[in-house]
Amino acid sequence: MRDRSIVIGVVVVLVVAVPVILAAAPGSGDGGDTASTDDSFPTETPADSTTGVDDGATDTDADTGPSFAFEIDRIESCGETCRDVTTTLTSEGAGSTDVTVYTRIYADNGTDGDVVWQGSEPIGDLDAGESYTGTKRVDLSITDAYAIQQSGGWITIQTTIQSDEKTVTTTERRQVA
Repeated sequence: MRDRSIVIGVVVVLVVAVPVILAAAPGSGDGGDTASTDDSFPTETPADSTTGVDDGATDTDADTGPSFAFEIDRIESCGETCRDVTTTLTSEGAGSTDVTVYTRIYADNGTDGDVVWQGSEPIGDLDAGESYTGTKRVDLSITDAYAIQQSGGWITIQTTIQSDEKTVTTTERRQVA
C-alpha cells in the first residue's frame, strides 16, 4: 500500500509541474549545465557591475564603453519540465573581449530560493554591434519543478554578462506556474 501512495504522489507532482515554462539561459552547447553551485560562476552581484531588474535586460551607459542588449528570441518545449531557450546577446557601444554569459534560475521571487538551474556560455570577442545567438536547454528535475511549484510558481532569472571591460548583472522575475 505504501508503494502505491508513493507512485500517486509522484504522479501528482508530475501533473502539477507540467506547466513550468522557463525563460533564460543564453548560449549554445551541452556542457556546464547543472543545478549545483559552481565555483566558476561570478558572485551574484559582482562589485564592479551594473545591476538592475529588467524585462528587456538591456544595459546602456552614457560613456562609450561596452554595453549589452540581451533578448529571449524563442522558447520551445522539449518535455514536461524542459525548454530549449534561444537568446541573442548584442554588443552595443564599443566592442567587448572575452565575453561569458552566466545564468542562474532560482525557485522563488528573489535570489534567496534554491538554484534550480544554472549554465554558462563562453562567447569570446564581440565587435561593436555584433550579435551572438544560441540555444540552451533548460531541463529541470522533478524536485526542482516541485520547488518552483512550492514557491507559488515564481522563478528569478539572474544573468551575468562578464567581459574584460565590464560585468553586468540583470535580474528578472516571472511567474511560470
